[in-house]
Amino acid sequence: MEAGGIPVMRLKDIKRHYVMGPTTVRALDGVSMDVDKGEFVSIIGPSGSGKSSLMNIIGCLDTPTDGTYRINGESVEGLSRNRLADIRNREIGFIFQSFNLLPRLDALANVELPLIYAGLAKRERREKAADLLEKVGLGGRGHHLPAELSGGQRQRVAIARALAGNPSVLLADEPTGALDQKTGAEILAMFAELHAEGATIILVTHDPGIARSADRVVRILDGLVVADGPAGEAA
Repeated sequence: MEAGGIPVMRLKDIKRHYVMGPTTVRALDGVSMDVDKGEFVSIIGPSGSGKSSLMNIIGCLDTPTDGTYRINGESVEGLSRNRLADIRNREIGFIFQSFNLLPRLDALANVELPLIYAGLAKRERREKAADLLEKVGLGGRGHHLPAELSGGQRQRVAIARALAGNPSVLLADEPTGALDQKTGAEILAMFAELHAEGATIILVTHDPGIARSADRVVRILDGLVVADGPAGEAA
């Protein structure tokens, strides 16, 4: 991080506890980490480790029980649902294992969605969506419905949609989990290209091999960060 700069994301002593009857589940129990602009970070952990809870907080899909979380210097804990939704739309581009495309909209219209929320005029958002589909190698597939596309193509549409709002961070949840090995490798290669172009990427996975595609690996276990370092050391 440059002197005087601030991280894109800063989490300090983040806790997320769930009360289930007489039991308190400590999904996160004091997680601290920074993500700087242009970093490619993977978060890895087994089922029940807390990585999904951490992803939900990073993505402003949930709020911490305690601790502080800032995006580009703005504190997000305690905000209203509407304000959190605004931050999600503005700051974070989501990429999910199940793609989360709207089945009745073609690829072009799916990519346009964040631009509608951003208030862009129809012609401008259509042109930008077309450019993004071209960028991810789907220039000729804009009018295909998701059901008419392969899994890899659907994930490329999802990546284009995530890029549409020029987010501060791309947040990818098991982005290759529904893909075969070859197609998954192609998607990871696309992430590497985006990172080389300056994108900040956080990739959440349970797979050490996938985690090592990032430059930095944060390992979560029992709600705590147990390792954080270069991919070759922490994965």
